[in-house]
Amino acid sequence: MRSRKILMIAGFLVTWTYVIIYFMPKVNTELPLLRNRHEQAVQQLEDGVRQEYHKTDKLMINLLGILQAKYATEAPEKEIRIQALPQNSQTILSLQEPPAIGPDQELQQDVLETPNETQTSHRPQTEIPSTVATRLANNQPVIPVLVFACNRISISKCLDNLIKYRPSTEQFPIIVSQDCGDEATRNVILSYDQQVSLIEQPDQTDIFVPPKEKKFKGYYKIARHYGWALNNTFSKGYEFVIIVEDDLNVAPDFFEYFLGTHHLLKQDSSLWCVSAWNDNGKANLIDSTHPELLYRTDFFPGLGWMLTKELWQELSVKWPKSFWDDWIRHPEQRKNRVCIRPEISRTRTFGKVGVSNGLFFDKYLRYIKLSEEFVPFTKMNLSYLLKDNYDKTFLKEIYTYPVVTYDELRRNLITRDGPVRIQYNTREVYKRTTKMLGLMDDFKSGVPRTAYHGVVSFMHNKRRVYLAPNVNWKGYDLSWS
Repeated sequence: MRSRKILMIAGFLVTWTYVIIYFMPKVNTELPLLRNRHEQAVQQLEDGVRQEYHKTDKLMINLLGILQAKYATEAPEKEIRIQALPQNSQTILSLQEPPAIGPDQELQQDVLETPNETQTSHRPQTEIPSTVATRLANNQPVIPVLVFACNRISISKCLDNLIKYRPSTEQFPIIVSQDCGDEATRNVILSYDQQVSLIEQPDQTDIFVPPKEKKFKGYYKIARHYGWALNNTFSKGYEFVIIVEDDLNVAPDFFEYFLGTHHLLKQDSSLWCVSAWNDNGKANLIDSTHPELLYRTDFFPGLGWMLTKELWQELSVKWPKSFWDDWIRHPEQRKNRVCIRPEISRTRTFGKVGVSNGLFFDKYLRYIKLSEEFVPFTKMNLSYLLKDNYDKTFLKEIYTYPVVTYDELRRNLITRDGPVRIQYNTREVYKRTTKMLGLMDDFKSGVPRTAYHGVVSFMHNKRRVYLAPNVNWKGYDLSWS
């Protein structure tokens, strides 16, 4: 009996050993397959969640429009506030409640938590009422100044300057939009308390840049920031916005200049911006005795400029991922529209250090003269800047002036008084002449800086000079860029 039990135990052990040896390798080979299937299932689930998230975004945008229309007409006493989402810069609504601050920002608060007075005085005003006053009692437009900031604590120079010359806080609210999340710069902005409003670009995630353009990553972030901030500001209902960067000083009549010209953007469909900047605004190239002079230009100057809500609606749907200022100069965007620019700049940059690493600063920008006189533009008749009026006089007169050479101009061999014309026919002649005269010599989408119909206007030894193509000029050549 004992021998039988021993045999049974031994048989069981042998059988168990055989099972382990035979089946374990098979199980080991199946485990990675099971793990892969699990990972694939998780990935599919994540993709589905992401798709549903985007669908929800679209639904929320539609809901935003419906609620804004409803509460603007039925219950204007209720405040609708918008909180920007961190991923897609879309919006959600919170009625009569302060907005939540995204997890990538410093302050962490619940959406339904009501802040006390101390908290609200030290936090950025990211909420946006659905309706704001866009017109004053006298029917003048409210024109916000949108200041773009990142990590320059010297923004205080810009803000001090704007506040100094601002004629009305109601008509010209200053909104500072900060990217980068730099704490020191943020504290400087908040120190201005109620004099300015701070909004913060919520998407601080790393931005995708093609490998060949990694050194231009800063330009990608700038384009993202501009798109978000302009959407944010125009969503309040403003008709115009003035864009200023944090390294600009402004002239005493900066606000008067835009107030006197804004209506031209509505009157003339061939105008798409008003700029405070003259690219060839060095002291020896301008007529300092006539600060009231304004021009039309095919070149987009930037550096302190105003655009309309209608233009932003057109551009926002195709806003580029980088190099927005070069993009806006492309023929597809410009569509033969022009800007207004001054004889003497109403802005001047002090920002040598930045994304562009001082590009043009030492050679040109530091020498741009800032206008010091106050010109009452709102009391002037500026209808001469409308296309029909301007083209009849400006273009017609230019080609009546005598043609001279640079050598004659330099050696003062011209016997007659008054304006003269230097002619160019090729890119090489243009660049050579501009370098000798001290003008900026580059092209953007084939357009020379400050040019109108190819003509560049400047002063030389107190004489007005026009660097112009021949009278049969056929248009800008993209290959010149």
